[in-house]
Amino acid sequence: MTDRKSDSEIQQNEAELAKLVVDQKLATQEEVDACLRARHQPGEDARNRTLAHIMVSRGVVTSGQIERIKTVLDATRGQQIPGYKIISKIGAGAMATVFRARQISLDRIVAIKVLPRKLSENAEYVERFYKEGKAAASLNHPNIVQAFDVGEAGGFHYFVMEYVEGHTLYDELQAGKVFSEAEALRIILQIARALEHSHSQGFIHRDVKPKNIMITSDGVAKLADMGLAREAGDARAAQAEAGKAFGTPYYISPEQIRGEIDIDFRADIYSLGATLYHLVTGRVPFEAPTPAGVMHKHLKEPLVPPDHINTKLSSGMGQLVEVMMAKDRNRRYQSTKDLLIDLEAVSAGQAPPQAHKQMDAGMLSMLQQGTTRRAGAAHVRRLPDTRHLVAYLIILAIVLFFSLMLNIFLVVHG
Repeated sequence: MTDRKSDSEIQQNEAELAKLVVDQKLATQEEVDACLRARHQPGEDARNRTLAHIMVSRGVVTSGQIERIKTVLDATRGQQIPGYKIISKIGAGAMATVFRARQISLDRIVAIKVLPRKLSENAEYVERFYKEGKAAASLNHPNIVQAFDVGEAGGFHYFVMEYVEGHTLYDELQAGKVFSEAEALRIILQIARALEHSHSQGFIHRDVKPKNIMITSDGVAKLADMGLAREAGDARAAQAEAGKAFGTPYYISPEQIRGEIDIDFRADIYSLGATLYHLVTGRVPFEAPTPAGVMHKHLKEPLVPPDHINTKLSSGMGQLVEVMMAKDRNRRYQSTKDLLIDLEAVSAGQAPPQAHKQMDAGMLSMLQQGTTRRAGAAHVRRLPDTRHLVAYLIILAIVLFFSLMLNIFLVVHG
């Protein structure tokens, strides 16, 4: 009885393996069927020969491909999501594993993010997972990865979204690419439009970075992973997150590092600026041996303008990034629309008007603060000087008065 059950399990596993090989287009159905027939041919070593062994020995697939497929089978075994067929594993993060799947009803390829069972027992993780689904579902924009469905099945929480055929900006940066100014602006403009839509709907992304920017095969940029997104007015979530630095160290805003409660759209502008900086210089704005060191530099170290590193960049690009990445958020762009105005201006070879206004306002504020500080420091010294000046003016007025009277007397009696 035990042996029959074991044989049944083996057959089921091999059927799943065979299907995945065909679904992933690693081999044709005819090639897999030929391997299955060979698997059941009598022979003294037939009992020990698996379908995977036969497919590799015949050159139908490689051993590496078999290992990747087995990983998918292990990860998805027991996960039955009604209406979907899982095809392959795309990747895994701290909060979820992402699979490529087929939505049966519409016969389309989708991406499914599945929360691991161990995290499903954590109410906070589950709440954040569903918040992501709801946030993404409320956003409808060509430059945002579209959400389709969110739910739970067999103890697994899942989130279905648009499958993007392409790669991330991170992939290109890892390969050593430095983007031209025009190419970088074309991508960042699209993501800024996505953020403008998100911000207008009351959502802050809070983790804008190259890994979360997808580039489709048609060259369209899409903002992905609303995993850290939350409503700007969600006071309960803000209080719960107080003091926690959510975000990625290389691109995180100073106020996120400080764990401030009232994080707003300007944090996304800072992170987008850090991403743009990386694209056009080939390096992140601040580097250090540890994440804590990087975050300290975001807080304290002056930014080296990107046009000082890549001298091919326009001065307008330098000004644009400096305002986007101002450490004081009050000196950044005060709306995503203002940012879009400058991105379009620099793309057209013009000076960024909103950046100039913001920089002028910043300079005026610094001058005013400096004047106030100097006035306070010199107050005691200037009082005696002022009294002497008044005395001199009084004496001068008296002299002028008597001189005038003398002239009048001479005219009258002359």
